[in-house]
Amino acid sequence: MLTTISWIALSIGLICTIIIAIDIIRHPQMMKIMNVVWPINGWFFGPFAVWAYYKWGRLKAKDADEEDDRKKTAKVFVSTSHCAGGCTFGDIVGVPIVAMTGIAVAGSTLFAHYLVEFILAYLFGIAFQFFAIYPMNKGQGVIQSFKASIKADTLSVITFQIGMFGWMAIVHYLLFTQPPKPHEPTYWFMMQIAMIIGFLVSYPPNWWLVRKGIKEAM
Repeated sequence: MLTTISWIALSIGLICTIIIAIDIIRHPQMMKIMNVVWPINGWFFGPFAVWAYYKWGRLKAKDADEEDDRKKTAKVFVSTSHCAGGCTFGDIVGVPIVAMTGIAVAGSTLFAHYLVEFILAYLFGIAFQFFAIYPMNKGQGVIQSFKASIKADTLSVITFQIGMFGWMAIVHYLLFTQPPKPHEPTYWFMMQIAMIIGFLVSYPPNWWLVRKGIKEAM
């Protein structure tokens, strides 16, 4: 039953990613990196991501003719989505690296996933933030934009990964006698849930970062 549910959830996520991607091809975002972020978020947030994209994302398309009347809650949601996109991409890249190399940390494959995926999530998270900041502030240069990206997204990435890793620990130690493997659909269904939890955990820090002016509301 869980395998069937996993296939359904993964299929819905893929369909939602395709729906968003097709519309973005027709209506590209003003901020280019969001052309990547929205489809990635469609994979784990499913229909909710499609709804959020059409309600809030489309307002920032190059050809948008509607007034941007989004409230702060929505803008912080998009900022969190931006961080989640980078983290998710890094995590997805990290999983096969650990699976194919068979590396372990302190004798644990889970800890190896934590290490590799955190490093990649951080790198891609900062890169996604850089590609949001630099185009708007080319006058300040690459180095300053890179520093601003680290300042804006470090807390966000860390809290996202904490939420995600917490769920992974529950899956690994509590929910299964034999944790699912990366070649099984259940593993990726659990990862979808992990991304949602990571998003929810990182939303309050993103709100704080925006309120303090450390991070721009998107």
